[in-house]
Amino acid sequence: MASRRMETKPVITCLKTLLIIYSFVFWITGVILLAVGVWGKLTLGTYISLIAENSTNAPYVLIGTGTTIIVFGLFGCFATCRGSPWMLKLYAMFLSLVFLAELVAGISGFVFRHEIKDTFLRTYTEAIQNYNKNDERSHAVDNVQESLSCCGIQSYTNWSTSPYFFKYGIPTSCCMNSSDCNTQDLRNMTMAATKVNQKGCYDLVTSFMETNMGIIAGVAFGIAFSQLIGMLLACCLSRFITANQYEMV
Repeated sequence: MASRRMETKPVITCLKTLLIIYSFVFWITGVILLAVGVWGKLTLGTYISLIAENSTNAPYVLIGTGTTIIVFGLFGCFATCRGSPWMLKLYAMFLSLVFLAELVAGISGFVFRHEIKDTFLRTYTEAIQNYNKNDERSHAVDNVQESLSCCGIQSYTNWSTSPYFFKYGIPTSCCMNSSDCNTQDLRNMTMAATKVNQKGCYDLVTSFMETNMGIIAGVAFGIAFSQLIGMLLACCLSRFITANQYEMV
């Protein structure tokens, strides 16, 4: 009996070391998710406000998930150091829930990616039709047109159907050079053609979103499948510790 306990101790020590390393890496992924959430809120907030028909909490979900992972990553280290079987099982259960949630979120994002494009086209068209230069969506349109040097949906001519155009012309956010733009030119489509960006925003925005969504999806899938390693380590360590305690009795 004593010899078997001696044989399991190196295994337990090895599993503890691996799980502590894994928990630290898991904690790092929580920091990454938290950073991605904050980055998404600050950088993609403008695009998200146009893509979502209603307000979305996606960045806050990432921030909340990252914070939770940070807490449970520390819990995993504590459970491993304590060598508590029930804590390790709880840790493994949490990892399985994170794995399922991230897998479902990743698959849903991939399946519905074309619907996101259609929604953006619809909401961006509505934003142009209801543009007044003052509300949140109008600011979002201006931000997109200025940052991507684009104008309208497919081209600057899309503004010709907007009620705003008949009063004030094409928004100044479309101008190639703001110092060389005046209201009189912007109210004349022929003159405006020489003053504003020709390229539409739809293709540029969808390309930008696909690129960044690909990065986010890749990070999410990578983190999701890494949970399987943690679950395996936590379950194995819990089993070995339980067996070792039973043999001691």
